Amino acid sequence: MGLGAAALFGLSAPMSKLLLPTSGPLLLASLLYLGGGLGLSLVGVAVRLRRTASRSREAPLERRDWPLLAGVILCGGMLGPVLMLVGLGRLSGVSTSLLLNLEGPFTILLAVLLFGEHLGRRAAMAAGFIFCGAAVLGLQAGEVRADGPGVLAVAGACLSWAVDNNLTQRLSLKEPMAVVRIKALGAGTCMLVIAMATGHQPLPGAGVLVAALALGAASYGLSIVLDMYALRLLGAAREAAYFATAPFLGALAAIPLLGERLSLTQLLGGAAMMLGVVLLVRERHGHVHTHEPLEHEHLHVHDEHHRHAHPGMPDVSEPHSHPHRHVSLTHDHPHVSDLHHRHKHGP
Repeated sequence: MGLGAAALFGLSAPMSKLLLPTSGPLLLASLLYLGGGLGLSLVGVAVRLRRTASRSREAPLERRDWPLLAGVILCGGMLGPVLMLVGLGRLSGVSTSLLLNLEGPFTILLAVLLFGEHLGRRAAMAAGFIFCGAAVLGLQAGEVRADGPGVLAVAGACLSWAVDNNLTQRLSLKEPMAVVRIKALGAGTCMLVIAMATGHQPLPGAGVLVAALALGAASYGLSIVLDMYALRLLGAAREAAYFATAPFLGALAAIPLLGERLSLTQLLGGAAMMLGVVLLVRERHGHVHTHEPLEHEHLHVHDEHHRHAHPGMPDVSEPHSHPHRHVSLTHDHPHVSDLHHRHKHGP
């Protein structure tokens, strides 16, 4: 799911290059987000019509989730794009591409230092290979120009998206379609208002508009849904590493779409990324650990982590979602830093 999300998002780069001449970058980004939100809204309506009166098996959003959603829209949909555009206006394209690779390391740092995730040596080394490969991809022929405020702006954008990634991970146990729909529509609307208020290009013609919305449905709708499932299963730190492969996957898509060829630099960067992905997939982390008591709601089956009664529930077919309590449990098995495995690790 993580690599699928990266592939769909990477596809947006060469496709957007075809649409960019008729719209500004901020306007196009807003249309892509709106396309993702509208596409998921149509899917949601179709699903509800098929289910008639039945509700989703996934955990619904609650009032206490709205502050997290607001943070996701503010950081990922407003601060990130605006700061990136400010930096892009002061830096060369090469410098901006290299600096944008900070999003992955920032996501991992926040996940480990603030959100209780763990990344072992092997996983950290794998992530390092992937991020180095991404940096090599950004080091294309062109001018590398440094500018203090520009560097800070792009770094601030990456930090904003890192916060967005970690907050989204906290919401990943909720219904992904609903979370991404609200996130995409909120971010798209915010960026559209900013684009219009700052005098960017007017809305493009109907053909480009439909193409941008359709691309957004795949690259900013389905892609982010897959990303949320990966965040749920892997944690933000590991998913940041998988998602960092998007530039190379986008470069592969550019071969048939734009008639481009892979350079030696891109091949070296891709090789480093593939090595990192193989190491990350093969990583196994297991030890004796204790689950503290926890009460929440999410989609689950009755595995070793979920042994509880269902008073008053007429339908207990699995998987299902309802509020439940985890009792203290000590055991040993391979795991990652999902929301059920946030525990301390010895030196």
